[in-house]
Amino acid sequence: MRTRFAPSPTGPLHLGHGFSACTAAAMAEAAGGTLLLRIEDIDQSRARPEWEALIAEDLTWLGLSWPRPVMRQSERQTAYDAALDQLWAEGLLYPCTCTRRDIAEATRAPQEDTPLLGPDGLIYPGTCRGRDRSGPRPKEAVLRLDMTAAVARCAPDALRFVETGAGLAGEHGEITLSPSGLVERVGDVVLCRRDMATSYHLSVVVDDAAQDITHVVRGRDLFEATAIHVVLQALLGLPVPIYHHHRLIRDAAGKRLAKRDDARALAAYRAAGLSVAEVRALWSDPQG
Repeated sequence: MRTRFAPSPTGPLHLGHGFSACTAAAMAEAAGGTLLLRIEDIDQSRARPEWEALIAEDLTWLGLSWPRPVMRQSERQTAYDAALDQLWAEGLLYPCTCTRRDIAEATRAPQEDTPLLGPDGLIYPGTCRGRDRSGPRPKEAVLRLDMTAAVARCAPDALRFVETGAGLAGEHGEITLSPSGLVERVGDVVLCRRDMATSYHLSVVVDDAAQDITHVVRGRDLFEATAIHVVLQALLGLPVPIYHHHRLIRDAAGKRLAKRDDARALAAYRAAGLSVAEVRALWSDPQG
């Protein structure tokens, strides 16, 4: 078993991050496996070395260890370019010039003011789908996956994965993805951003395969994104890990924690003199 904890160095780790890292570590230890640390720093406009240093400090304080050196996504652009080149050559990507406002206006329901949301935000209406896909892959362009063409390229038995945790509606066991559902409820997701030259969905799939990850352990808020990842794994000929989506740590109001919740940062609890055991106890007490 090989799993990973893959934080972004854009702020302090909070209680939820600690719970996720320790859940992955416990599963790896129980199976005699390995926990890897991966730094997901593709957003170089927000990533900071001081946050990365604090991540290592927090995890060490929690009693976790991992092999070194760690993988950093900022050093992996060659691998992402190869995956994008493959998908472009197969006619599965197209350039998009739509702004967020364009998409919001195009997806607004005629009688409602609630646009359709998918795991990657607003489901793209396909405005740029007819753009030219010939020639070399355009650089410094937003590229979207043509989901209709993508699912048509995938073997039917490839669109499935095993869930050992639980999805948003309690999904568990072998889960088969519907091709029509992928088109209608996921849509043409962005795989290359102008400011990153990749995207979370593409990089996480490529990196999990490169690190031989057998089990992906992460929060339930990412369960729906797994559909995107399974499609990409099928298209790129990559193995599909076993997925384990765990519960989220929430505040007293039931809202899941975010990096802006500095009051619940692990470093803040540590500075206040709490022990690791006391912090672990807070995972079952949202008012802690």
